[in-house]
Formats: sequence, structure tokens, C-alpha cells
Amino acid sequence: MTEAGRCPVVRFDHNSDEHSTDPVGSYQRLREAHPIAWSEAHGGYWILSDYKAVFEAARDDATFSSERNSYGGEGLSVVIPKTPMPFHIPIEIDPPNFRKWRKLINPITAPAAVERMQELVTHYVTWFIDEIIESGECDMAEVIGVPSIVTVDWLGLEVSDWTRYASAHHAALAAVPGSAKYRHAVEVDFPYLAGKTRDIIRARRENPTDDIISYLVQQQVDDRPVTDEEVFDMVDLLLAGGVGTTASLVSNTVVWLYRNPEVRQRLIDDPTLLDKAIEEFLRFFSPTQALARTVTDDTEFLGCPMQKGDRVLLSWASANRDPAQFEDPDAVDIERWPNRHTAFGIGIHRCAGSNLGRAMAKELLSQILTRMGDYVVDLDALEAYPHQGTNTGWQRIPATFTPGERRLRDAEVPNVAR
Repeated sequence: MTEAGRCPVVRFDHNSDEHSTDPVGSYQRLREAHPIAWSEAHGGYWILSDYKAVFEAARDDATFSSERNSYGGEGLSVVIPKTPMPFHIPIEIDPPNFRKWRKLINPITAPAAVERMQELVTHYVTWFIDEIIESGECDMAEVIGVPSIVTVDWLGLEVSDWTRYASAHHAALAAVPGSAKYRHAVEVDFPYLAGKTRDIIRARRENPTDDIISYLVQQQVDDRPVTDEEVFDMVDLLLAGGVGTTASLVSNTVVWLYRNPEVRQRLIDDPTLLDKAIEEFLRFFSPTQALARTVTDDTEFLGCPMQKGDRVLLSWASANRDPAQFEDPDAVDIERWPNRHTAFGIGIHRCAGSNLGRAMAKELLSQILTRMGDYVVDLDALEAYPHQGTNTGWQRIPATFTPGERRLRDAEVPNVAR
């Protein structure tokens, strides 16, 4: 650490292999020493790592902007370094314009709308588990593909493409930037899928059906119809959120429950504990580890001088482990309440899909615990996401369990590939 007139300058990079090896410990060391610090990685950026700093910055959109801009390069504004993804509405828009776009999203992600989706969620979770339940063995990371297929179906995209949508969006966030997998997603999969998505948007404008794309193409902003490109920008954001966060949460949770069998048994014996438990798992694992902002003007923030254009990383994960906010933060308490975690963000940009994410996580964990609750994970064969700067989790979870019976009849089985 050195001093450079910008508060502490630290050796830190949330995209590094060192950080991915132990994200919790990496943030803890930073938070305990310098809750606001400057890193020279990726052209330089601030890291906010305690609850107070993250909370205040996330609620100050006038100073910490989410708008897409040229500072820090081109691409998605809310990650560091920026990734070459389409403009995302509304996460890359600040107030006051933000509100008119979020107003379009809120009705389709509200609790009542998610409740109407429960049959769809249950159907896909049941099918995924049916596909492996008779064998007594599986890769549980594949079972956790449910959020991807639910999101694709819900939006109105071609369900036959769900694995490609899932792998592309997952690679953009969890593959090592610059790796072959990352480049394939950016250079091959995204252009292909963007073309198919735009085709579907045009088709729904001509012949709307009962899906989210059909809803979006019929909306208006500023007394004009939304454009096809604006619909695409909203759909791509909903896809990115649906593919990544819930899978990250559930993969971390099932491994942790295997390592903590007494808690797993409590949840099996008393399913009413699951709602509070999911909030605690959200806090403890923080599926979306951090998101970025850009400083709009020269300012001083909690004693640190920041300059216009500075990039800032708000670490939800680190804030969720701050002992000033959470008693015994490094322990899981499945009855912790209240639980004011930051896992879905804070302020106006708080994740619109939080209700759907909770519903999918609850159905997945409920069926895993009731249908294959004695699962045994091969800990030696676990494979973590290679890059854990944005999402943490496991991309391979080999497990065995007592075989069970299918629940769906043949006529109810989706005609799509796993």
C-alpha cells in the first residue's frame, strides 16, 4: 500500500486469479485495512468494501453514475473492466430517465407476476430432476440450469437455444477475460443469439403472443412506442440476470449444505425455514459480487478525493460480510432477521428480478432437499468458476444420491435438449 493523494493505493484486482482463489478473504483483508482504496489495475478504480461506503454510494446516483460512458473504455458500464455487451436498459440509465424504463419492467417482475410464473418454474425444476433422479448420480451444476431455461421461455425466446444463451452469458461473467471460452461467447455466440433475438422481437411486433417480448413491444415511453432496439436492450439485460445470479446462489448453497449436514437436515425437517435461509445464503454468498459506477464530478467521498471519470467498484459481497452491520458475519444463521443484505443491490438500481430469483432458488432447493436430500458431493472433483470477480459458484458439482421416481408424465416432458 502507498499514498498517492487519492487515499490508500493498494495492490488489488477482483479479476485476478489470486482474488478468485479466495474472494471472501481478499475482500476481508481490504475491508479491514482500507474500506475505500484505489487500485491501479485496469486503468485505475476505487474499491468500496464496507457497508457504509457501499450503501451511501449506491444511493447517490448524482455522484456515482451507472450511465454508459467512455470512461474506462467502451462497453457495459457496470463492470470493471467493461465487457463488450449491448447497451442494457435500464441498468445503464440514471434518474430521471431511469424511472420511465423501470416502470415498464416492474409489472413483469412484481410478486404477483412471479406468483403467476410458479407453475412454469415448478415444471422445469421437476423436469430437470426427473432427468437424473433414477440414476442416483449427476452433476448438480447441470440441474441448476433451471434459471436459464425458465428465463428464456418466460421472455419468449426459442427454448431450443436455451443452452447457448446460458453458456454465452455465463462465459461473459464467469470465464477468464480473454480466454478461448470468453472470446467464443463474445465473438461467436453473442452475434448469433443477438440476430435470433432481434428476429423474434420483429415477429412479436407483427404477431404478439403471451410472452414478455410481446408485452415489451407494445409499450410506450415519452408518448411513443419503444423501438425494437430498446426492446432488445431490455431483453438482453433480463437474460443476463436470469442466467447468472440464481445459478450462482444455488450452486454455492448446495455445496455448503453438504458440508454442513446439520443445517441441511433442519431445512429438510422444517421447510418453513427456507425463506429466511435463502436471504441468509444471498447475504453469505452474494451471487453478484460487485458492480461499478462512474464519478460524475470532482468530489470528496468519506474523506477520499475522487475525480470526474473515476471508476468505482461497489462490492456487495464485502458489504455483506461487514461486522459493523452483521453480527458474526462469517457464519451462516438461517434464522437471521432482519437481514438487510446488499445481494440485490441498493437504491433505484436494485435488481428488478429479485422476486423471480428467490422463487427459482426456493423451488430448486425445495426439490433437491425433498427428492435427493441425501446427496453426497465429490469434493475432490468440484470445479469453481474460473473467474469470480462478478459471480461466484461451481461449474461442476459431481454428486450421488439415493435414486427416486420421476414425477412428470411423458406428455408433460418438454421437447428440448438438456
